[in-house]
Amino acid sequence: MIPRYEAPAITPIWSDENKYLTFLKIELELLRALEEKKMIPAGIASTIEQKAEIRPDRIDEIELTTRHDVIAFCTSITEQLPADVGKYFHYGVTSSDVIDSALTLQIKASLEVVMQSLEQFMEALKSRAIETKSLMTLGRSHGMYAEPMSFGQKLLGHYAEFKRRHLELNDFYNNELTIQLSGAVGNYTILTPDIEESVARKLGVKIEDVSTQIIPRDRLAKLISITSLLANAIERLAVEIRHLHHSDVKEVAEGFRKGQKGSSTMPHKKNPISAENLTGLSRYLRSHLTLALENSILWHERDISHSSAERLYLPDHFGILVYALDRFTATMNMLEIDVDVVEGKVLAHTHYLSSFYLHFLISNCDSLTREELYTIIQAASFDPIAKSEPAKFRDFIQNEIKKKNINVILPAVNAAGLKDIYLKSVDHIFKRIL
Repeated sequence: MIPRYEAPAITPIWSDENKYLTFLKIELELLRALEEKKMIPAGIASTIEQKAEIRPDRIDEIELTTRHDVIAFCTSITEQLPADVGKYFHYGVTSSDVIDSALTLQIKASLEVVMQSLEQFMEALKSRAIETKSLMTLGRSHGMYAEPMSFGQKLLGHYAEFKRRHLELNDFYNNELTIQLSGAVGNYTILTPDIEESVARKLGVKIEDVSTQIIPRDRLAKLISITSLLANAIERLAVEIRHLHHSDVKEVAEGFRKGQKGSSTMPHKKNPISAENLTGLSRYLRSHLTLALENSILWHERDISHSSAERLYLPDHFGILVYALDRFTATMNMLEIDVDVVEGKVLAHTHYLSSFYLHFLISNCDSLTREELYTIIQAASFDPIAKSEPAKFRDFIQNEIKKKNINVILPAVNAAGLKDIYLKSVDHIFKRIL
């Protein structure tokens, strides 16, 4: 990961040193299980744990000859041990048993960081939604003003999407993190399923139901599908902020830190740079889904066409995801919402009442059809004078229905009345989600 987007909590998880430490952790747990089953002499695991050191430079040196990273790792360990101890290292397993089981533990550790960052972001988003629950804003359809709604509900809709992703990631963490210690093609030639189960319990994960020599890559594809949808959620909210940030909209603005500059030549500018950055990072995160899907289609029991791509994209994926969530948390906490501009647009416009007046007249006027009433209200909505202020909008419709000898009085609606109409269910919606 380039330093600009590095997530300090993720980078160490994917370092070569930690990868080899995780290899060793799995090998030691295997040896302990073998000792318990009396398949190897007692004390082998503790001797290796005391004597073996992870030496990444030595592993790289050996790999220049072996052209095989796990063999290089094993050699670097066994050369530190007495022969009668070292011969039991990597007992009964194949390289992928260690590689894939270690990968699961790296993903597990990464998901713990992701979940923490996601929960912090969701808390920030929820807080802003609750804060603005009673703030009226003009909802938009096709980019056009539609009807008033709660600004908090707008944010709550995004929160609900992140909540769905959180539930899916939590389910994956609890049910789909698996290891395998089943041998060359998953047939337990040397080891036994109960040894595998014992190691899995100690590592806090499940066993793969049917491993072939690898853990099937559809599991990774599922995980990256979930995180790609999480990237979608990030971008959808980032784009909303960018739209509301427009100079001719001015409903929100990203917080501007002391000394921050918006343009090299235009001192007046305050750009939505965080939302734009998050949009780009979301695209990058989603690009990994293609790799994950294609990596799930391997030859026979396995090949290694997936390996190079995973070495590249997995560290980047988790690092960028955590960076994006942490940055969005700061952006959401600092987001400036101009209450006067947001609610002022509701009070200044009138045609959003069209649906309310249409249904009021449908309920109180039997002599005109729905289509006739719709035509009257549409004409008021398009009339430049009628739509200039609420009273004129109402008067236009009132005069038109009087021409048709209808004596129904349209209600005048003030700011409090608008909230009674358009925000009457907002508490129910919030309770449903929170």
